[in-house]
Amino acid sequence: MMKIILAVDPGEKNIGLAKSDPLGIGATALCVIPHIQMEKDAQAIAEKARECGAESILIGQPLNADGSEGPHARHSAKLAEAVSRYFNGEVFLYDEYGSTKATRERFKEMGVRRSKRLGHLDANAAQTILQSYLDELYYSKPLSQGPDQGVSFE
Repeated sequence: MMKIILAVDPGEKNIGLAKSDPLGIGATALCVIPHIQMEKDAQAIAEKARECGAESILIGQPLNADGSEGPHARHSAKLAEAVSRYFNGEVFLYDEYGSTKATRERFKEMGVRRSKRLGHLDANAAQTILQSYLDELYYSKPLSQGPDQGVSFE
């Protein structure tokens, strides 16, 4: 069994949150909290993590295409540092380059009207980031550690 991970998509106005299932297979959009001030945001994120039983917090960090840090990536690193002061579990960064755009495109493909997309974009972007991370973990495992471990089809 894996652990529950809370994912954070730090935005300029809102902070999107999503959580994993305990098996580490799927991500679910959780909620949006308004951005107030970094310390208050960090406290609110840590509290949400405790409420949902998360053992780790993944903070999306939008690196540039060449892997360098721009202003938003530095903000994410500072937020991670602040969150770690209020949360006893692991707090780590994960490259989320393009997650908001991918989420916006997914909503368009599903036929969700623009007015309905606006309020849900941040939490769903956090879900996109977390699902990307979970998929990366899952598909990087050797086959013997996959979900069919111990199952014989003979």
